[in-house]
Amino acid sequence: MIRHDSRRAVVNRFPLATAEMVMVKLRTFGFLAVVLVGLLFSSCAAHPRRGAISGAAAAGAAELNITQDIIPPGNCGRPLHRPMRPTFITIHSTDNTSRSANALNHALAMNKGLRGRHNRTGFLTWHFTVDDHSIYQTLPTNETGEHADYEGEGNRSSIGIEMCVNRGNNLDITIDRTAQLTARLMRQYDIPLDHVVPHMHWRMIRYSDNRDLGFKKCPRILLDGGRLGPKWSAFIAQVSFYAR
Repeated sequence: MIRHDSRRAVVNRFPLATAEMVMVKLRTFGFLAVVLVGLLFSSCAAHPRRGAISGAAAAGAAELNITQDIIPPGNCGRPLHRPMRPTFITIHSTDNTSRSANALNHALAMNKGLRGRHNRTGFLTWHFTVDDHSIYQTLPTNETGEHADYEGEGNRSSIGIEMCVNRGNNLDITIDRTAQLTARLMRQYDIPLDHVVPHMHWRMIRYSDNRDLGFKKCPRILLDGGRLGPKWSAFIAQVSFYAR
């Protein structure tokens, strides 16, 4: 009440200035109204562009930043040169939930020699390892790895990509970055979408004793109850989006 009374006293003291003040306020209000309307329309115009970007695209907007840490020729998993013309891309997940089992440490392990039984080289090798902030390449993409089916078509014809599942790693981002990498490799080698396959696509017959191990349930994080389902379909949709 006291504040209200004091305002009235000020107005009564300057009755001639009131009309001019009202006109100034109206002009100011009109100018601000024009500015606000302009901002409203500009912001409305921007929203559809943001909305058109899917969650996958937004999460994967950052550069992939692939680090090459290629196993030296003749060392460990590269005892001899085994050329390959890639026509498939095989997707894996590591199943290693140890906090330290990120892309860097998998690359270091392969460079030191990641032992694998019953295959031709005695070591496990694949081409790329992906986590939520990095991608490491350990094999040239035109060289056979040991990641899918011992000496079968999976190894002889496909680029192997492993996704990390270590504690603290964001799986959604890891999957999205894997989709981006897959799309890039598809374009580079003219690989069709139906040649992007899970590890379980390849029947595993051991090189050392020809034992049939069937189909490995991998990549586990993209399977539904051990089978291909909505998770795998969603991943393929992400790959298709980035391959456009």
